[in-house]
Amino acid sequence: MERFAGLLDALVYTRSRNAKLKLVADYLRDTRDPDRGWALAALTEALDFPAVKPSTVRALLMERVDPVLFQLSREYVGDTAETASLLWPDPPAFGTPPTVAEAVDTLTHMTRLNAMVELAGLLDRLDAAGRFALLKMATGAMRIGISARLAKLAFAQAFAVSIDDVEEYWHGQMPPYRALFAWAADGAAPPVAEHVPHFRPFMLAQPFDGMEITMAEFAAEWKWDGIRVQIVHVASEVGGETRLYSRSGDDISKAFPEIVNAMRLPCVLDGELMVRGNHQGGAEGGAASFNALQQRLGRKTVSARMLADYPAFVRLYDMLSNGADDLRPLRWEQRRLALESLVPRLDPARFDISELIPVATLAELAAFRERARDDEIEGVMLKRRDSAYLAGRRAGLWYKWKRDPLLVDCVLMYAQRGSGKRSSFYSDFTFGCWTDDPDRGGELLPVGKAYFGFSDEELKWLDSYVRRHTVNRFGPVRETDRSLVLEIAFDSVHVSKRHKSGVAMRFPRIHRIRTDKPANEADLIATLRSMIRDAPL
Repeated sequence: MERFAGLLDALVYTRSRNAKLKLVADYLRDTRDPDRGWALAALTEALDFPAVKPSTVRALLMERVDPVLFQLSREYVGDTAETASLLWPDPPAFGTPPTVAEAVDTLTHMTRLNAMVELAGLLDRLDAAGRFALLKMATGAMRIGISARLAKLAFAQAFAVSIDDVEEYWHGQMPPYRALFAWAADGAAPPVAEHVPHFRPFMLAQPFDGMEITMAEFAAEWKWDGIRVQIVHVASEVGGETRLYSRSGDDISKAFPEIVNAMRLPCVLDGELMVRGNHQGGAEGGAASFNALQQRLGRKTVSARMLADYPAFVRLYDMLSNGADDLRPLRWEQRRLALESLVPRLDPARFDISELIPVATLAELAAFRERARDDEIEGVMLKRRDSAYLAGRRAGLWYKWKRDPLLVDCVLMYAQRGSGKRSSFYSDFTFGCWTDDPDRGGELLPVGKAYFGFSDEELKWLDSYVRRHTVNRFGPVRETDRSLVLEIAFDSVHVSKRHKSGVAMRFPRIHRIRTDKPANEADLIATLRSMIRDAPL
């Protein structure tokens, strides 16, 4: 556990991406199984210990230190694991530190009844750095600047193997990834999961920046406003198994059983998950707004009422395999023909195909793109006709040309500190719009929250502003005076019964800090409402 703790400590204080890669690669190369496999799973947040929650850590600590001291320290530090690791009283004598594998085994077998005692026993065997590592692993909230993609790149770097191969073999393997390490480190045969409906890495698009291209070499299609998914069915003697994966490779099958149950053909398909449009912002039988889809996202189980009110379907983009035949090396045109042949055999209530846009020039496509917002579409896609299906973003093959964002001027209302490397800065900002002209009694109501869109220098400026303009405190939240205007960019806005303002933005981010504009000139909620597609007059 000491080496893993040392790795986390180094990663927290390392800003350079290449330096982080080297730290993780060195650890994976120099650490034995199964510790390195469990550490890799922890870094990629692939571990789950249901008995240990942040509330468990807080309750445990308040038994050993003054609760007021803990609350003040947590507010100052901004991270529960770090606060607990520093405040935890050192035992009279430390026991033998657990290995990563031993810690994982203990955490796995904890129950809600014994978690407090078992977790305390582990913490008493570790110093402050070890306690921090244990608690980060136990609660699954690393936030140390290591994404799953970065961890895979470090794995490839550690053992001098192709990142494409790592992406291909990673999925279908379970921690502590012994077969994966045996292949990369010891030259064993690649791990296989041919009888398991495993995830294949998505091919991604680069942003289109207006470069000159010839439409004869590219196909154009809509970029739909749902979530990218992959549906995989593997046949077997007992009927086979189907799984639905998100873009990050998470299995979301239980949340969308109607999709899983409708697929009975052995294949791997790439598409956009949406719900049918009998809702605000969606045409009858077509795709509803993203706001409707959000009613289904993040649910481990789904009720019959939810299935009926928000029926899901997949608009298909591509075909990666047909039974045992891997189609990814084929040209896009060939895969498209295979997909078009398959779609008539699928349930039309659950699957359809993303239609191509019939254009001959880029200027014609630009005109179609201008219509995107009216049709609840994110923009358009450009796909090179001879492109194979390759993992990740490959230059010159696929482009996404998103619609321009909407803009609105809002007033900063509240701020909260971030987590991880942002734990010392106020970086989460809540902003509002006026219910009416402020000179006629209008009040501000929150309409959104953003924590990105600004540079490091702007973050420092905003943090300083919050500290100088705080007028009230609510635990970790700071209320500011109503003086700073922020120009907010967002993709769309929808009716929301959950918010007092009655509206909710999609993907809000801070576009500009408007120190030049007085707060009473910020926009009204009515302005936001007017941007809702099919908004009532």
